Amino acid sequence: AAGGPRRGIVVSTLAEARFFAAGGFDDILYAFPVPAWRLAECSALAQRLQAFQLLLDSPQGLEMLLQNPLPGGKRWLVWLKLDCGNGRAGIRPTDPEALALARAIA
Repeated sequence: AAGGPRRGIVVSTLAEARFFAAGGFDDILYAFPVPAWRLAECSALAQRLQAFQLLLDSPQGLEMLLQNPLPGGKRWLVWLKLDCGNGRAGIRPTDPEALALARAIA
């Protein structure tokens, strides 16, 4: 509908990411903080797509990405997941680490 050159979507599972990537979507946001055991699959998608974006909610998640760079000079595309008071996922904006984490991924 937007008529742009990229086709983007937000997904909640890596199965959804693979499905939409196979369907021609080239800008996918995986809207769930990545567990370490899923990182290889995320790396494969990041290498294949124009933009595969991830959510982070902890310094440990950032360290995991820094310790596992993408090949070919490609960089991880990262968003900070904030907990807006529902307690489901994310770092609380009032957490002392939140600002430092935001600066580290910027």
